[in-house]
Amino acid sequence: MNMQQSPVFEETYRRYLADLNRIDIFARADLLGLEPGEGFLRVPLYGREYHVSPSGISDPSGRAVTTAVRVVLCKYLLTCPSELPPLSERLVTYREFRDAGPLVSYFTTNTNKIIETTFAGNVPLLLERALAMGGTVLDSETYDLALQFHALPKIPVLLNFNDRDDLFPASASVLYRASAECFLDMECLAITGTLLAGRLISPGTL
Repeated sequence: MNMQQSPVFEETYRRYLADLNRIDIFARADLLGLEPGEGFLRVPLYGREYHVSPSGISDPSGRAVTTAVRVVLCKYLLTCPSELPPLSERLVTYREFRDAGPLVSYFTTNTNKIIETTFAGNVPLLLERALAMGGTVLDSETYDLALQFHALPKIPVLLNFNDRDDLFPASASVLYRASAECFLDMECLAITGTLLAGRLISPGTL
């Protein structure tokens, strides 16, 4: 089953909204670098702004918000520590997170492999799509294209891509800071990967 389309997600979202009503979400604004609005917080997810309040989550541009996105945004505020711990700059793959085990296959299939198959032989299109969603190009002598995105404030995501050649197929690797687990659980962190892939292959969706 596609985790993002599971009916359990709607139930999870409703439960998280109830949890948001029990906390002061605005107390987390400065800690996370979020801008408060009138009764809501402005939370950017891969450069797209959402309005988050205990009564619900909306897209100010009028686009539909998937339940998966709602769950991630709720969990981001609920998981936020009361004080920021020292944030590691060390980069890790999803597999390297302590509790990632059960979701590694899901992440690989729905993130790395989709990016590889979609953009093999078309690095210029990957670059175009990445820049359109706020990605920045990093210097690299190892990869054909190295990119950085911001899934959420405090959660940068790196995408390294090598195109196919006569010997090897295209390969994509997605990296997070080790400190990302301070802000999201493994399920929601996996969804940030699938959202990245989804928005690269289908701009304007998700």
